[in-house]
Amino acid sequence: MCSDPNKVIDVTKAVQDVILRIYRWDSSGTWGEDGRLVDYKVPVPSGMTILDALIWIKANLDHTLSWRAACRMGVCGSCGMFIHGKPLLACQTQVLKLHADVIEIRPLPNYPIVKDLVTDQSRMIDAHTRIKPYIIRTGTPPEAVAGEFHQTEEELVRYLQFSYCLKCGLCMSACPTVASLQEFPGPQPLGQALRYVYDTRDEGFDERLKEIDNAFGIFRCHFAGACSEACPKGIDPAFAIQLLKKEIVKRAIMGCQAPESAGLMPVQQDNAVKAPNVPATPAFTVEQKK
Repeated sequence: MCSDPNKVIDVTKAVQDVILRIYRWDSSGTWGEDGRLVDYKVPVPSGMTILDALIWIKANLDHTLSWRAACRMGVCGSCGMFIHGKPLLACQTQVLKLHADVIEIRPLPNYPIVKDLVTDQSRMIDAHTRIKPYIIRTGTPPEAVAGEFHQTEEELVRYLQFSYCLKCGLCMSACPTVASLQEFPGPQPLGQALRYVYDTRDEGFDERLKEIDNAFGIFRCHFAGACSEACPKGIDPAFAIQLLKKEIVKRAIMGCQAPESAGLMPVQQDNAVKAPNVPATPAFTVEQKK
C-alpha cells in the first residue's frame, strides 16, 4: 500500500462524491451475526474504479476493510464482487459509469464469506480440479513425448475462446443451479471440461465423464444463461455447456467415437532449412536432465 495513496489516486480532481455502501462481516461478530452495510463517502475522479475506491477507503477511512485483489488489470480474476446488483470485477468497473450516487457492494453470492468482501471459492476450485484441467494422453505417457503436437489453426480456434477463463468465479455466483444444488459442478468447471474435450491433443474425455455426466452433473443445467452474462471475458460458459451436452449425447446414444487425437510433429533435423529472419532459440536457463 502506498504511504500516500493520493499520489496514485488523485482525489483532488474529484468529479463528485459517491457513497460506497459496503457489506461488512467477520467471524468475531464485530458486525453482528448477519453482518451489516456500512457507508463510506469517496471523492471520485474520472476513471476511478471500484478497486481504486476500496484502496482509498482502506488507506484513508477504514484500514480494517478486507477484499481480495492482485493484478488490477482484469487478468487474475481475484477481485470479483457483487457490485450494484451484478457480479463484476472491481478493477474493470469504473465508479462513475455506474451512474449512481450510492453503490452497494457485497461479496459474491453462492460462496461462503471469509471476511467482508472476501469469499471462500473452494467449491469452484475443487470442482475444477475434479474435471482434470490439463492435457491427458492415454496412449502416450508424458515422459515419452518428444517434440510438439500437430494442431491446425482451425482446431485451435475451436477451443481457444474457452481457454481464456480467469477462474474468477463470477459465473458461479450468477448461476441459479449452483445456488440451489450443492453437488452441481457449476459453469466454470463444465466450460473448462469442454475446452479440453475440444482440444485435439487431449484423450481424457472418458476420464472426465464420471464427473460431468451423473445425477448432479451437466444435465442439471437449465440454460438460464446468467453465467455468460456475468463472464468478464466473453467466454460464454452457457454455450460451452450446451456443446458439451451435445458431445455426451453423440458418444453415449449415437455411438459416435472421439476423433483421433493429434499426433506428434516430426523433430526438426539439424540440416533442415529454416525460414529467413527467424531468431535462434534462446539457451536453456536451467540445467537439462540427461
